[in-house]
Amino acid sequence: MTNHNTLFYNIMKFIRDGHHAFHDLRVLETFVWAVVGIIQSKKPHFSHWLPFRHGQVKAASKERQFSRWLHNDKIRPMLIYQTFVHKIMADWVDETAYLALDTTQLWKRFVIVRLALVYCGRAIPLGWVVWASGSATVAVPRYQRMLAQVAAQIPTTTRVILLADRGFSHIGLMKIATQLGWHFRIRLKSDTLVYLADGTHAQVKSLMPPVGKGCFYAYVWITQGNYGPLHLAIAQVITPNGTEKWAIISDEPVGRHTFDEYGLRFDIEENFLDDKSAGFNLEDSLLQDSMAISRLCLILAVATTYLISTGTAVVASGLRPMVDTHWRRRLSYLQIGWRWCKHAVANRKWLHSFLWLPPIPDPEPAIASWKQFYRPTFELHSVEWL
Repeated sequence: MTNHNTLFYNIMKFIRDGHHAFHDLRVLETFVWAVVGIIQSKKPHFSHWLPFRHGQVKAASKERQFSRWLHNDKIRPMLIYQTFVHKIMADWVDETAYLALDTTQLWKRFVIVRLALVYCGRAIPLGWVVWASGSATVAVPRYQRMLAQVAAQIPTTTRVILLADRGFSHIGLMKIATQLGWHFRIRLKSDTLVYLADGTHAQVKSLMPPVGKGCFYAYVWITQGNYGPLHLAIAQVITPNGTEKWAIISDEPVGRHTFDEYGLRFDIEENFLDDKSAGFNLEDSLLQDSMAISRLCLILAVATTYLISTGTAVVASGLRPMVDTHWRRRLSYLQIGWRWCKHAVANRKWLHSFLWLPPIPDPEPAIASWKQFYRPTFELHSVEWL
C-alpha cells in the first residue's frame, strides 16, 4: 500500500458517516482522492491531483474523472456536507458557538457567502453559497436556505451567536437569526438610522464617541422600520492603520465584551486566506461555473476540517515539535495538521482518521499570522451606558 493510499483510507474513515449522501460509491471514491490531491498538492486544479491518484489508469482518464465530478449535477454540495456539520457540532451541546458570516470574491465574477464555526483562531466551514456576480453585495434570500440547512444540524441546546460585518446589516437577517433561535452581533453601516429609548433618533456616525470612549445603548430601534428593541455598542477601535468605527447591534445587553465577541469574526478572514494565497490557492482553479466552484468548496471544506482536526490532535498528543520549529506554537492548527500529513506520509507515521474538535478553550493559543497579530483591538478609557 502506498503512502497516498494510506492517506486516502484515513480520510475515507474520517468521512465514513457521510457516504450515504453520495449517489454512487465511485463518486465518493473520486471525491476522497480529490481531497487527498488538494492536501498533497496545495493546488485547486484537478491536473495537479493526478500524481496522488492511485491506479494504473492513464493520466487523461484520471483528469476526466475529476472534471466530471466537479461538473456532475447530481452532486449537491450542501446536501452532502450536512452530515459533516452534524458531526462537527455534535459535541457543542449546552455550549456557546460563534458562527461568522462573510463573503469573498473570485476574479470579481463570483461571490462566495460562507458561514463558519469560529474555532481556535480559525473558522471551520459549515455552509456556503456561490453565485455569479461582480458585486460583493449580498441579498438575504441568496443565503437564507443555507442558514436553515446549517441550523438543522446544530443541537437545540447550543447557544449560537451570529457574527457579521456591515454588508450583512439587514433586518431580514436579524429576523432569520431570531427565528432560528440564534443571537447576533452585527456591525452597522455609518448611515444606519437609530431610534433611542428617549424618543430621539440619529445616524450611527452622529452617535460615534471620541477615541478611547465606548457608549452602550439599551433598547434601541433601527432604520425607518423601527426594528427592535435591540442594544447598541459603539466605539472607535485601534488598528495598525489608525482607528475603525465600530457600531455593533445585538439582541442581548451590550458591554465591553460585545467588542471581544465581534472581534472573533476576523477568524473567518483567516479561513478565506487559507483558501487563497496562504493555502489552497483557490483563485488558480479558474472554474467558470458557480456549481463547480461550490463542489470545489466542498472539497476544500472537508480538507480544512480534516487538517484542523489533525492539527488539534497533534497538539493534544504533544507531537507538535515534530513538525513545528517554534518553541511556542506560532502555526495555526490547520498548518500544523498540513505539516503532520506530509511528515506522516513521508515517514510512515500515524495519520488522523477521526474528528477531534473539542469545544474547549484553545489549550495553546498562538499568533497564527501577522494579520491575526494585527487584528483590531480596542482600548476604552471611559464608558457610558445610555
